[in-house]
Amino acid sequence: MDMTEMIDYNTTLISHHDLQNSFFQLSREDPTQGFTFDASVYSGHTYPPDQIDDLQDDFILSNRLKLASHLASHIRNRMAEEKGYTATVGISTNKLLSKLVGNLHKPNSQTTLIPPYYSPTLDNDSDGESNVIKFLDGYDIGSIPSIGFVTAQKLRAFILSRPANFSTALVYGGTKENVSVRDIRLHSELIDSPAKLEEILSAPGMQKGIGRRVYELIRGFDDEEVKGARRVPGQVGVEDSYIKLDHLEQVMRELKDLSGSLLKRMRIDLMDYDDEDELDEKKDLEDVVVQKEQEKGMKWIAYPKTIRLTTRPRMPLNSDGTRTRSFKRTSHSASLPSWIFNVKEDIHVLADRLVKEVLIGMFRKLHPERQGWNLSLVNITVTNMIEVVGAGYDGETKSEMGRDISGMFKRQEDVLKDFRVIDDYNAPNHVEEEEVKVDYEVDTMPENEKGVYEDESDDEDELEDAIDQARDGQKCNICGATIPVFALSAHLRYHELDD
Repeated sequence: MDMTEMIDYNTTLISHHDLQNSFFQLSREDPTQGFTFDASVYSGHTYPPDQIDDLQDDFILSNRLKLASHLASHIRNRMAEEKGYTATVGISTNKLLSKLVGNLHKPNSQTTLIPPYYSPTLDNDSDGESNVIKFLDGYDIGSIPSIGFVTAQKLRAFILSRPANFSTALVYGGTKENVSVRDIRLHSELIDSPAKLEEILSAPGMQKGIGRRVYELIRGFDDEEVKGARRVPGQVGVEDSYIKLDHLEQVMRELKDLSGSLLKRMRIDLMDYDDEDELDEKKDLEDVVVQKEQEKGMKWIAYPKTIRLTTRPRMPLNSDGTRTRSFKRTSHSASLPSWIFNVKEDIHVLADRLVKEVLIGMFRKLHPERQGWNLSLVNITVTNMIEVVGAGYDGETKSEMGRDISGMFKRQEDVLKDFRVIDDYNAPNHVEEEEVKVDYEVDTMPENEKGVYEDESDDEDELEDAIDQARDGQKCNICGATIPVFALSAHLRYHELDD
């Protein structure tokens, strides 16, 4: 969550002569919306934990991070009080550092990475000056967000001069040999050479500039934009891993369990209420689902159109008894049946039907043989969301486009203006070569702005006849064929070319 604008605004409101009695304003328009706090201290944990905050190190940044920590605490408290949700938060100046520092104290807590932050330049790797460098140096390279498995493998192999050893257990384990951020940052060939990193990491399929990107990440620089929160998730999925899954009966049992969990998750994430005040505070997911099923005012806010089944087969044993490590997955997609959205039906009944009618067929397309396969992971995901708008269309975001018919009527003047035809009843029958536009106007506009099919008497029969005439088409004066109005111009061009 990017709160930069709100922090910027409140920074200008803080009185540095009375930091202990500060007020955080949540709305520019209403100065009474907000909360009181002590702006002289951080809220929650800090990294380093024992460092005395010296405002002289970075007065501006320190104040901004303190405001951010109190805002995060306020949001977490409201979530717990009103929704029963807990949250773990990291506070810093970019996504990379926020994600990592938030992992220090779990669950239900928050941590702020405090100044001093950076050395004067990106290429200055002087130790002891930056809390960012101290913080990142101890992490294994594979733990850094945005650095994937393949990239981390290549970096480990370069530092160790050989491939790193991994656990060969049935359930894939982590590396047995950690290579830290510090090992890479201070390596003699990499300390000041993004070009060398590019040479090591470049390969078909790798993003351009991967070397520079990694060079910046291990120094705490991340300019990736924080995306705004979505009204609904892009997809909802559940998965589980297995030591050994090699019988169809086991697969069906696991698919049913996963399907039940998926349907519960869908009803939590993709349903809302006309009156949210009716929802009691529930901390247990099962309780929330039960309550939602009992509510009369619940509605779907998005309908996923596609279901995807994904499996990860485990590689067979090698001749020496070892097993090659593989993350290759296979997947198959199909249309999600509409009966899945019947909230009056029990979740377990729907899950059983989903397995028998949809998922088992998808599974057999992935694994046609009845035995011989051994699965280490199964995933079920619904995606391709079609959002349903209940509060109108805002005219800006694609996500608000949906099935809100009242919103469509409100916008029809702008949407249909390029398709309106002004019919001149005194014009000759011959149709000139020009663009023909048709307007199916709905009676929601002021009297003086209505379309061509309205007359002064407001005779409904004449209006209906006019609409039918436009829909049924006009007769061509050349060949006598009846042509839809929108195609008449092209039809006349056909006659001209034929001549």
